[in-house]
Amino acid sequence: MNKFLSKILLFGEYSVIFNSKALTIPYPLYSGELIFPSPSFDQGKVKESNAELKPFARYLQSVIQSGSEDGELLEKALDVDTFAFEVGEGLFFNSSIPQGYGLGSSGALCACVLDKYLKKSFDNYESFQNKVISKENLSSLKNIFQIMEAHFHGSSSGIDPLISFLEVPMIINEDGKIDQVDLSVFNQMTGDGALFLLNTKRARRTEPLVNLFLEKCKNEDFKNVLLNQLCPINNHCIDSFIRGNFSDLFTDFKKLSQLQFDHFSPMIPKLFQQYWELGLKSDHFALKLCGAGGGGFLIGFAKDLKQAKKELSGLDLKVIWNLQVN
Repeated sequence: MNKFLSKILLFGEYSVIFNSKALTIPYPLYSGELIFPSPSFDQGKVKESNAELKPFARYLQSVIQSGSEDGELLEKALDVDTFAFEVGEGLFFNSSIPQGYGLGSSGALCACVLDKYLKKSFDNYESFQNKVISKENLSSLKNIFQIMEAHFHGSSSGIDPLISFLEVPMIINEDGKIDQVDLSVFNQMTGDGALFLLNTKRARRTEPLVNLFLEKCKNEDFKNVLLNQLCPINNHCIDSFIRGNFSDLFTDFKKLSQLQFDHFSPMIPKLFQQYWELGLKSDHFALKLCGAGGGGFLIGFAKDLKQAKKELSGLDLKVIWNLQVN
C-alpha cells in the first residue's frame, strides 16, 4: 500500500478565502496508509480508526446515491462499495499524522482512498496513477478531493488531498488557478535562520474556527482589514519567500504576525499568546497561524534560530528549512 504525506499550508490561512495567494507543501515527517491490521498493531488504535472510516464510507455511498453531479463523478472515479466492504473487514488508516493539528490528516486519508480504489475504467486512471497531471486533469482531481474531504470539514477546497497525493509544493494564485512550484533548492539551504513548526500540543477542530471567521467577516471593518491589509501582506510573504529574499520576508512575516495577533486572537491558543507577543517584541523570531489555528502547530520564522530556541525554551520546535536571513 502507498503511504501519503502530511502537508503544511505555509501562507494563505484565511486570506485565501478572499482570493489571496496561498503556498502549501508536502511535509515528509508524517504520513499515513490504508492497511489491514496484524496482531502487532495497537488494537485500540486500529478499532478507533476503523470506526472513523465507517461513516466516511457511508458518506461516499450517500453522495453517489444522491444522483447529483458530485455523485456521478464519484461513481465514475471510485469503487466506493469495495472500500466500504473492506472497512467492514477491518481496514484502518495507519497514520502518524496528528489529527487536529493542521497537517492534513484527512487530506492524506482521501489521497489513500483515491489511490487504492480508483477505477481502471475512469478516463483519467492512467494520468492519476502515473501522476502526470495536465491542468484539465488537475481540476478533475481537485474536484474529486473536494467532494471526498467535505465529509470531514463541511466543505473543502480539495487542496490538502491534492498536495498529499501529488507530493509537490503548490501555489494557489489570486485567480484560483493552481500551479506546481519548485522549492527543492530550499532543501540544500543552510543558515542561522529557519522556518519552523511550534507544537502547541493541543488538537483543534477546523470547522468551528472557519465558521467563527466567516461570522467575523460579516463585520465590514474586519472585512476591510482582510482585503486591504491581510491579503497584500500574505502575498508579499509568498513572493519574498519564493524569490529567496528572506530579509523582506522577515519584515513582512512580522507584519503578518502582528495583524493576526490583533485580529485573530480567538485562533491563537491562550497559553501561546505570551510567546506570540514575545516574538513581536523580539528581533529573533515571529509566529503565525498554521491553517485554522486554535491549537495544533504554529509556524515560526527565525532570523536567529539559536536565539529563538532560547526564547522558546522548553517548547517543541521542528525546523522545516534552515535559511540565511541577512
